[in-house]
Amino acid sequence: MGRYLLIILTLAAVFGFTPPSYADRRSYVWTYEYMTLPKGMAEIEYYLTTQVPDTAKSNVNTWKHWVELEYGITDHWDVAMYQMWRQKNTASSSTFEYDGFKLRTRYRFGEKGKYLVDPELYFEYIREGDFSKPNVGELKLILGKEIGNFNVSYNQILKRNLEKEGKADHEYAVGVNYKFLPAFKLGVESKGSYNGREYAVGPTLSWGNRIFWVSLGAAFGLNARTDDLETRMIVGVPF
Repeated sequence: MGRYLLIILTLAAVFGFTPPSYADRRSYVWTYEYMTLPKGMAEIEYYLTTQVPDTAKSNVNTWKHWVELEYGITDHWDVAMYQMWRQKNTASSSTFEYDGFKLRTRYRFGEKGKYLVDPELYFEYIREGDFSKPNVGELKLILGKEIGNFNVSYNQILKRNLEKEGKADHEYAVGVNYKFLPAFKLGVESKGSYNGREYAVGPTLSWGNRIFWVSLGAAFGLNARTDDLETRMIVGVPF
């Protein structure tokens, strides 16, 4: 009995009572919250994303590796740069290649709770590894609300290639989570494309302390237009 009690107390100390992170901890893996990195703080993040178009052919998939470095210019404004790589697997071959880079900036308005919902703007410039493809711009309107231990976040996303003839994609990401302990959050997310009629939904788990944080999520396609399964892990280390 004493041994089991010791195990329970150890797990509680590690997962429940570890001081929460004050950096850019992500509670979701596709949805951005109302948050920016504090002034003068930096953080490095690693993203691992897997995409499986058809789970009946799970050996046909794509793995994406992103490394992000971000910095807080003010308490309301931050900037970041991503470097990206991609591995494509088929039944007969596997390729690993550089997939380009991204530059992004975020600005949040006011302070949490000042307005009916908390607003933030996000802009991203995407340059694919294949330089013959057009540059892409992405604009997000981030809206958030906290009610007790619940968080609700919604992203309205406009993505467009920046060439003259470019078309616009209207996408979304939305999440709801509950903070069970200061370090532990559990939620659900949905993401997709309005004009592409792609929709996916799945669970998200987040844990963090002052040293690092990690978020895990899965999204299951709800129709034939959407990948059957997509997973993502994000690990962040502030400094």
